[in-house]
Amino acid sequence: MSVEKINKDFQDLFVQGKELLYNGVNDLMNEKREIAFNRFIEGGIPDKKNENYKNTDLSKIYERDYNVVLNYHRQDVDLNDVFTCDVPNLDTHLVLTTNGWYYARNHELSGLPDGVIVCSLQEASIKHKDLFEKHYGKYTISDNGVTDLNTAFAQDGYFIYVPENVILEKTIQIVNLMRANADLMSFQRNLIIIGKNSQAKFMVCDHALSSVNFLSNNLTEICAEENAVVDYYQLQSQTLKCSLVDSVFVNQEKNSNVLNHTVTLYGGLIRNNIFTKLSGENAENHTYGMYLTDSVQHVDNYTYIDHASAKCFSKENFKGVLDDKSTVGFTGRIEVRPDSQQTEAYQNNNNLLISDDAKVFTKPQLVIDADDVKCSHGATVGQIDEDALFYLRSRGIGAKEARMMMVFAFTNEIIGKIRIEPIRERVAQLVEKRLRGEDSHCDACKLQCNK
Repeated sequence: MSVEKINKDFQDLFVQGKELLYNGVNDLMNEKREIAFNRFIEGGIPDKKNENYKNTDLSKIYERDYNVVLNYHRQDVDLNDVFTCDVPNLDTHLVLTTNGWYYARNHELSGLPDGVIVCSLQEASIKHKDLFEKHYGKYTISDNGVTDLNTAFAQDGYFIYVPENVILEKTIQIVNLMRANADLMSFQRNLIIIGKNSQAKFMVCDHALSSVNFLSNNLTEICAEENAVVDYYQLQSQTLKCSLVDSVFVNQEKNSNVLNHTVTLYGGLIRNNIFTKLSGENAENHTYGMYLTDSVQHVDNYTYIDHASAKCFSKENFKGVLDDKSTVGFTGRIEVRPDSQQTEAYQNNNNLLISDDAKVFTKPQLVIDADDVKCSHGATVGQIDEDALFYLRSRGIGAKEARMMMVFAFTNEIIGKIRIEPIRERVAQLVEKRLRGEDSHCDACKLQCNK
C-alpha cells in the first residue's frame, strides 16, 4: 500500500468518525485536533525521505487493515485479575490503560497526598478544565505526521497532577495493555504535571495480552515545574506482532531535575521519539536508553534535547545489543541556543553486534550557537572483545556463559541508572533472561500469549 493511500485512509477515518472523536472532551482538545488534522493532510505519514525517519519505514506498519476503536469498549474480564506485576518488593500505585483508554475498572488509589489527581485524560479535560487547558498540547513539537496523527485521533489516556510542595513516596506504575480479538490500532494521549518543589516517580510498562497485530501511537507530555524532581521509566516488552510509536515531550523549568529512562526488551517495530526542552536556568536532564534486539526486530530511537536557557546540564546515553537480523537506528540531536551560555551537554550511543547480519545506523548531532559551553558526542559500533572472551574462558568459564557475562556487563551501566532499587533489580533479571535466550514474553501475564 502506498503512503498516499495510507494518508487517504486516515483522512476518510477522521471524517467518518468525527462525531465520536469530538464527543465528551474539552473544546481545546478538539480545537487542537482540527489543527493537527489539517497539518496531517499536508504532510501525512513521514516516509524515508524525511531525514529523521530515514531508518524506519512506517508504511510497513500502517498499511495493515486495523480496527480503530473511537469509543470506550468494556473488557469482558477484569484486567486487574489478568495482569499482576511480579516485581518483588515494588510498592506502587497501579493504573491500567487498555487499547489507549483509561481502564474504567481501575482500583481506587488510596493514600495519595491531598491535591494529587490521577484520572483519565478525558475526565480531566472536563473536571479539571483550567489545569488541563493550561498544559494540554503546550509542549509538543509538530514536526512530523506521527504527532499530528495522535493529536487528531486521541481521546483518552491518563492524566496525573502533583501540586506544589508534594513528595510522592510511592511510584505510580502505569501499565498500557493491548487486548483484542482482531488487529487493532490505538491512539493514547497522556499528560503529567509536576508542580513546584514536588517529586514523583513513574514506571510505564507496555504489554500485549493477545496474539493479534497491534499498532500503538502513544504521546505523553511531561511538565516539570520549578525545583521539581521527576523519574520517568518505560519498560517496553510486547510481542513481534506489536508495533509501537511512542513520543514523550518533556518541559523543564528552573532548577528541575528529570531522569527519562527507556528499556526496550521486545516488540516488532518500535520507534521512540524523546523531546526535551530545558526552559529554565539550572535545569538538569538525564536521558538513558537500552535496547536488546534479535529475530527481525527493528528499534529506532530519536532524541532531541533543546538547551533553551543558560546554565543547564544534560547527559544522554543509549546502549544496545543486536542479534540475528535485527536492525536499530539512533538519531540524537542536542541544540544549544545563542543565549544558553554555561551549558553542559553530553551524548553517547554504543552498540554491540553479536551477529554478522545485525545492522545499526547511528547519527549523533550537536548544534551549538553559544560559545561558553562544554559539549561532546560520540557513537561506537563493535563486537565482543575476543581477547577478553579468551581471558574469561581461560578461567574455566564456558564460551556461552562468558559471552553472556560480557554482554551483560556492557548493558549494566544503563541498568545502574535506574534509581528505584526493585525496578533496577527486576530489569537486570529480565535483561539477563533475554540475553540467555529464554522465553521473552512477560512473566506477569497470566495469558502467556505466543510471540
